Amino acid sequence: MSDYRVGEGMEISLHFTLKLEDGTIVDSTREKRPADFVFGDGNLPPGFEAPIKGLAIGESGSYAVAPEHGFGQYNPQNVQTLSIDNFETMTIEEGMVVSFSDPAGGELPGVIKSIGERQVEVDFNHPLAGRTLTFEVEVLDVRPATTH
Repeated sequence: MSDYRVGEGMEISLHFTLKLEDGTIVDSTREKRPADFVFGDGNLPPGFEAPIKGLAIGESGSYAVAPEHGFGQYNPQNVQTLSIDNFETMTIEEGMVVSFSDPAGGELPGVIKSIGERQVEVDFNHPLAGRTLTFEVEVLDVRPATTH
């Protein structure tokens, strides 16, 4: 057993479960490989890192993560109306996730909200935006990060 605690410069291995307000599980590593990351490397939003800072191997906890500390507030301005001509090479349906190119050359996923005769409404909010989430964690290992 080590005395290392979750914090800057530490590599962490943990199991987590992410739940919605009603208890629905959105993501979990419980039946899979644990999540491995270096604290502060951007793999976890700050709102998920902050509550686990200071935990040691074998410790666990359950934390409520407000939207502003998780995936952001839902922003109505992130819902765009696009010409149906943009979709002429694909078959689309409501609820479908479509990947768009963003101006920086990256990929931006959007969810098809509605399809009209000439226009398609696309929601570019993160699917978990505006949700308060429960983040359950069990720390399996904490060790100094090594540079590869």
